[in-house]
Amino acid sequence: MSLSGDKSFLKSGHLPTLFAAFLYFDASFMCWVLLGPLGIQISKALSLDPAHKGLMVAVPVLAGAVIRILNGVLVDHFGAKRTGIGAQLVVILGLAAAWFFGVPSYDAVLLLGVVLGIAGASFAIALPMASRWYPPQHQGKALGLAGAGNSGTVLAALFAPALGLYFGWVNVFGLTALAMCVVLAVFIVLAKEAPIQPPKQSLSGYLKVLAIADTWWFMLFYAVTFGGFVGLASSLSIYFHAQYGLEPVQAGYATAACVFTGSMFRPIGGWLADKVGGIRALSVLYVLAAAMLVLVSVGLPSLWMALGAFVVAMLALGTGNGAVFQLVPVRFGREIGVMTGLVGFAGGLGGFYLASSLGFSKQWTGSYQAGFLIFAGLALVAFIGINIVKKSWRASFSKGVTDMDKVRI
Repeated sequence: MSLSGDKSFLKSGHLPTLFAAFLYFDASFMCWVLLGPLGIQISKALSLDPAHKGLMVAVPVLAGAVIRILNGVLVDHFGAKRTGIGAQLVVILGLAAAWFFGVPSYDAVLLLGVVLGIAGASFAIALPMASRWYPPQHQGKALGLAGAGNSGTVLAALFAPALGLYFGWVNVFGLTALAMCVVLAVFIVLAKEAPIQPPKQSLSGYLKVLAIADTWWFMLFYAVTFGGFVGLASSLSIYFHAQYGLEPVQAGYATAACVFTGSMFRPIGGWLADKVGGIRALSVLYVLAAAMLVLVSVGLPSLWMALGAFVVAMLALGTGNGAVFQLVPVRFGREIGVMTGLVGFAGGLGGFYLASSLGFSKQWTGSYQAGFLIFAGLALVAFIGINIVKKSWRASFSKGVTDMDKVRI
């Protein structure tokens, strides 16, 4: 960003709220994917096969996808701050219950996964909270910075395996509950609702967006970028352990390296989309992600080769997350709450599919190849789709933006 652009951005919104949204998103994503980094230890304790491992890490992603729709509605009706406080309280209580009563069975793990899904649904709260403070020309940067909270997945991968080995994996849930209490306190102090809020709509009003073709396009595009990111973030610890024999802590470090790249490039994706246009950026990123997934599907002989390919794939997917959400507020400014829920729902579905399909692919074929290849195909479908709609989008999106010379599509 230029110096003048920096000053304009800093003056245009509310930085304490942007930070609160980021922190809430960051800590919640740490909770959301917690079963992935702990997956090796949980699997050994409960004697799980590959299919059950895949489903275990996929359930929080699916639950988060479904709850995001509800959160989108709640944000529009009650505000992002109230909804965020309520969601955090539920997650804290769920983590505390898992620590106090234990997690003795696979069914209990899945139930905990549903509770952790509420943390994943923070997406539909944090992003509208940040978005409503900023004008169209800064949406990419604001949502990219708030969305960089998906770096919480890095914290889970870095610390959860070691803490699990040292204290016992059940006790990690209690430690996480304590951390979330601190985050909740900061959120209550710093977060503030934007002075201008969109009008509340009836349920039928929300359903109207499903009749708009652009809604489904956005859902497809985010199902690939965010679905790929969170699906890999949830699965890579188990993958590195099964494919290359890494122990839990080493597998967590390898996963953290990949996830760090994807999460840190989300704000860069918003910035890049502001500069060159979200459509142009996504056209390149989908092809790059597909190529890397095809490459890892063959089962690369070296851990370092696989790690490099995953890092590039996560870079493309993370950058794509920011690029998609540069476009959403321009097209659906009035419906940003419900659209964040719907698009986030699709992203969660993509993540659930990738995480579960990798487990089933390993269980049924003895290899992860089919899971990677099918998702690579979805990335190519998204590439074709973005090029189908780009001409009509550039023409139609400009109609609702007063400073169109400042907004690139």
